[in-house]
Amino acid sequence: MSTLVESTARTEVASGYRAGRTLPLRVELIRQLKRRRTQVMFAILAVLPFVLVAAFAIGGEPDGGGDRITLMDTATASGANFAAVNLFVSAGFLLVIPVALFCGDTVASEASWSSLRYLLAAPVPRARLLWSKLVVGLGLSLAAMLLLPLVALGVGTAAYGWGPLQIPTGGSLDTATAAQRLVVVVAYIFVSQLVTAGLAFWLSTKTDAPLGAVGGAVGLTIVGNVLDAVTALGDWRHFLPAHWQFAWADAVQPRAEWSGMIQGTAISVTYALILFALAFRGFARKDVVS
Repeated sequence: MSTLVESTARTEVASGYRAGRTLPLRVELIRQLKRRRTQVMFAILAVLPFVLVAAFAIGGEPDGGGDRITLMDTATASGANFAAVNLFVSAGFLLVIPVALFCGDTVASEASWSSLRYLLAAPVPRARLLWSKLVVGLGLSLAAMLLLPLVALGVGTAAYGWGPLQIPTGGSLDTATAAQRLVVVVAYIFVSQLVTAGLAFWLSTKTDAPLGAVGGAVGLTIVGNVLDAVTALGDWRHFLPAHWQFAWADAVQPRAEWSGMIQGTAISVTYALILFALAFRGFARKDVVS
């Protein structure tokens, strides 16, 4: 009897079929790279440093207009400073958009094209489909965050020269140390955006409207920033990912301070893991009709 059952189970699976080989990451990555929204998003991030250089050339060197010197005031000191300023002006909102786009549009777009059910009928296991799309979405998000400072570093070096990273509070970091710290900054910004990625990905499994998933993630991220500005919440703000989004500034100091980034990382990773788990759990039980 057991031999008959095993024989029947084997005949139900096509010869050579391996669930782990369906929808390879390479195939999904090529599909996403060919999409117009991916190319436009990367183009916008690559153009931003040129826009800032033009703005400084037209308006003159940045001036705080007071006794307090900020990172923006040192933008034209060196290429490293210019790269740091690009991250500073983008981390709060601009870098949220590619993360929400790449992670929120991925599953919902398949549903809107009515191709999701055909992928699952291929058959691609649901967990495998989500895993492939999540890894590619996060990979593209990281690439976007790397593209901006790399282009800014090149443009800034050409415009303002190669030199140490001037710190607003006094002192400087040599070029080797500055490069290491900027890598830490980009890594932390990526981790802090995992909450937005989790929101976008979860919403993408819940709706057939890509704009709803992307817009919902961006909107909820903005709500988090607004709540963090409500000082009446007191210590409750420490549980908001937005409260720690600029903790990376502690890395561009003569002596880096890690406590804020450690707390921010713990908060972001916790929220992200919960949201990713909700996405996988909900999609496993979802009745896919589109």
